[in-house]
Amino acid sequence: CGHSYCMNCIQIHWDKEDQKETHSCPQWRQTFAPRSALGKNTMLGESVEDLKKTSVSASSELEDVSCDFCTDTKLKAVKSCVQCRVSYCEQHLQPHYESPIFCRTDQQCICCLCSKVEHKGHDTVPASTERKEKQRELEVSQQNIQQRIKEKEKDVKVLQQEVEAINQSADKAVRDNEKVFEDLVSLIKKRSSNLKQQIRSKQKNELNRVGELQEKLQQELAELKRKGTELEQLSCTQDHIHFLHSYPLLSSLSESTNSPSINIHSTCYFDEVTAAVSEVRKKLENTIKLEWTKISLKVTSAEFLLLPEPEPKTRADFLQYSRQITLDLNTAHPQLILSEGNRVARLTIKKQLYPDHPDRFTQRQQVLSRESLTGRCYWEVEMGPASATVAVTYKDISRTGDESEFGCNDRSWALENSVEFIHNSMSNTISGPRSARIGVYLDHSAGVLSFYWISNTMTLLHRVQTTFSQPLYAGLSVYEPVKG
Repeated sequence: CGHSYCMNCIQIHWDKEDQKETHSCPQWRQTFAPRSALGKNTMLGESVEDLKKTSVSASSELEDVSCDFCTDTKLKAVKSCVQCRVSYCEQHLQPHYESPIFCRTDQQCICCLCSKVEHKGHDTVPASTERKEKQRELEVSQQNIQQRIKEKEKDVKVLQQEVEAINQSADKAVRDNEKVFEDLVSLIKKRSSNLKQQIRSKQKNELNRVGELQEKLQQELAELKRKGTELEQLSCTQDHIHFLHSYPLLSSLSESTNSPSINIHSTCYFDEVTAAVSEVRKKLENTIKLEWTKISLKVTSAEFLLLPEPEPKTRADFLQYSRQITLDLNTAHPQLILSEGNRVARLTIKKQLYPDHPDRFTQRQQVLSRESLTGRCYWEVEMGPASATVAVTYKDISRTGDESEFGCNDRSWALENSVEFIHNSMSNTISGPRSARIGVYLDHSAGVLSFYWISNTMTLLHRVQTTFSQPLYAGLSVYEPVKG
């Protein structure tokens, strides 16, 4: 068409029109299909170069822009359309404000002139029509928003009720449990008082009986002493007639009478009572110890009407439940050495001089965590060159014998050498590449236990769905001792 533009501007303009598969002159609106090859205007280019070499005064005024729609005499343009990139004189500007049109193809508002030129053939409707349709869509969106607001407000109200219910239930549980323990304490005090009264009553009766016997023996002792004196006097008399007359009477009195025998018992008269009470205390302590775990589990596993948390999918999701695991030295087998804050276990040939402890493993090279695990927990284990087993177990797992080995009982779940899962002596072989890092995920209340290989991604090795009746503990077993 002969119009000239800078290369950058015309390229940008035509790039925007590539989707329409036709290209136009920005000024004349002539269309070209396919896209024409552009060439340099040599004469204009030389003039531009000459102009660049010429010093231009800063005070020089810009030329007036002419109206693009004037066909005869070009009038001065008063405004230019930013969207259409067209300039208008006062006369041609008026239609730009009248009866606005909406181009659905380009999703923009245009004037009637633009609809006949740049937006010719597009899907256009009056702006008022498009407004009505968009208004209906807006009303639907508003209704949806209002519905969601009502649902959220309902959820907030339900959660507030849940908060009140939790507080009321917790307060009631505290009061009831305090009453139960107060009753237990009162019962123990009452039994203690009753036992005290029984002991004191027995003490009084026995002292009275001993006192009566003691008094009788004192009387018999005084009588015997009197008779002894008389016999001594008779033995010294020189009167034979008096001696023979008195002797039969005194000799009969010297004969032994039936006095009660005195049997001396141990001085620890009430020790058996103390031993019996101590036995009761021991049984009570054992009962409380056994039942307390169940009571604690009831507290931690109490269910509330809350929105269920989604199951973690990515490693970042799992790390939100990360738990710091430290190993319990009192459970460590004597051949295990703990280091780095009891977070690393290493097996050696030489046994360590650990003190005796009822929680210590004595036959298997194993160790448990200090922390009990409930709720959602996740931890990772970095495997060394030695073979090892990663496990979770109840605290009451046996510490001696073959049944103490992780996985060889119904108290533990074990992943051995990353290739075999074992529970209750039943094993499942796991295939695939091995990884030096193992991830363990526990959802105690949901009864879910999962083992993962950790590399660039997480690979599920084995998943357990069961019901856990007690808090769990992380377990670690190391084989193949390293010298040193």
